Amino acid sequence: HVQLVESGGGSVSTGGSLTLSCGVVMPYGLPYCLGWFRQAPGRDREWVSSITWEGGTEYANSVKGRSFASRQSGKRTLQMTNLRSDDTAIYYCAADTRHRGNCYEGADNYDAWGQGTQVTVS
Repeated sequence: HVQLVESGGGSVSTGGSLTLSCGVVMPYGLPYCLGWFRQAPGRDREWVSSITWEGGTEYANSVKGRSFASRQSGKRTLQMTNLRSDDTAIYYCAADTRHRGNCYEGADNYDAWGQGTQVTVS
């Protein structure tokens, strides 16, 4: 049974930083990709970042250079710096357990989702 729980959202001033965490409960030894997505009001859900089972990272152009994904046992984090108002959204972590730990951007590739955490930048 796969379970993801996000934490770390909140309100921050423009230029500030936040670190989002995704607690992961996963069958032992199952490789997975962990993706981060966000959805702002009135907009489609968009891919933000992903980290492979091997630790490789990718970032959307909108956050590249300002966001950093990392992994620890049982947890994945997304550090976001120099936040802007257009970063305001609900952020979700999601796991893709079907591609042996490799990552793909499309949300349809992800088969488990967290509940989301609000990030507000003003």
